[in-house]
Amino acid sequence: MKVDSKITAVETLSCDAGWRNYHFVKVTTADGIVGWSEFDEGFGAPGVGAVIQRLAARVVGRTVGEHERIYADLYCATRPAAGGVVALGLGAIENALLDAKAKALGVPCYELLGGKVRDRIRVYWSHCATWRINHPTYYQPAITDLDGVVAIGREVREKGFTGCKTNIFTYDAQGRNVSGWRPGFGVPDFPELNVERHVLRNLRRHLEALREGIGPDVDLLLDLNFNAKTEGYLKILREIADLDMFWVEIDSYSPEALGYIRRQSPHPISSCETLLGIGEFLPYFREQAMDVAIIDTPWNGVWQSMKIAHLAEAHEVNVAPHNFYGHLCTMMNAHFSAAVPNLRIMETDIDRLPWDHELFTHVPEFVDGHLVMPDRPGWGTEPVEEALAAHPPKGQTGLLNYGSAKK
Repeated sequence: MKVDSKITAVETLSCDAGWRNYHFVKVTTADGIVGWSEFDEGFGAPGVGAVIQRLAARVVGRTVGEHERIYADLYCATRPAAGGVVALGLGAIENALLDAKAKALGVPCYELLGGKVRDRIRVYWSHCATWRINHPTYYQPAITDLDGVVAIGREVREKGFTGCKTNIFTYDAQGRNVSGWRPGFGVPDFPELNVERHVLRNLRRHLEALREGIGPDVDLLLDLNFNAKTEGYLKILREIADLDMFWVEIDSYSPEALGYIRRQSPHPISSCETLLGIGEFLPYFREQAMDVAIIDTPWNGVWQSMKIAHLAEAHEVNVAPHNFYGHLCTMMNAHFSAAVPNLRIMETDIDRLPWDHELFTHVPEFVDGHLVMPDRPGWGTEPVEEALAAHPPKGQTGLLNYGSAKK
């Protein structure tokens, strides 16, 4: 066992991921062990890589096995600016340390988390229709109308997935000329976040088309993100009250407002994917604001995410990981999902870039709508550095570039 091996380098790498970039942390030890994690700074969080690079000096020379002590030290060093991109940097470093420690011990990461509770993890097809509408250059076949939504619904069912999640879209009178409706992210530019009648009508049309494709036995999930305020969320919930929904996902920075919505909702409410640390989650649990707590494990760090999940368990709430990044993030989330007792379901993107499979040593295995857990050491996959170099990162990508796309 080499868990006392000294860390000699902490590096960040990135590559082109179509409409965004993928980002990675690489931790190297004196014994040649390499730990990896994937992080993101395109989802409205610029500068995470700079945080990691600035903190690297406090990590080099430490023992790879003492990830909790390193995390505590980094938190103390950044306490005046705790949270935000600083917290994301800490989470990325922690995840790379977990991979390195597990490899040093020759075990999968889930063994560090208490061992696996399950061998197969139920997943849902996330951004179903969304990627093919918003990013048709990268995800084919492109969807331009309601018939395309029905078709991808059939694809979900035929490929054996038992759940899919979509977003808000608008169409013309003929069900064509589809466009995403995400004013919470500036597209269109409606900062007042009002939900008018045409949005309600079109959302219903979109959900009914997807239901037509998936049939009665596949679960349907809806992600509303930050695209409304309390009034608007309630209007949407009333509009789709008679539809069969697995959950409706709502982002809100007010636990009281979210709790108010949940108590009036005919559907289960999921939330919290943008929260960081126990301190931010706790008011939502106390308010009983959601049925399912979504935890972003790349942002929080998988070890810290287990603590949040245990807090959720104490409040009779199940959890689901937030996962819309590359294959390494999927496997990081899979180890969390395998070990955490109070799991509801796991998010994953099935639509992938043509070169995604080249970037990693192993890709997730899905059977009958479930991810099959591997027993390889660490996360069970890692980036291929030659492939990353063959797809150099682009300068203007991700959520921060949405605004320029609408001009």
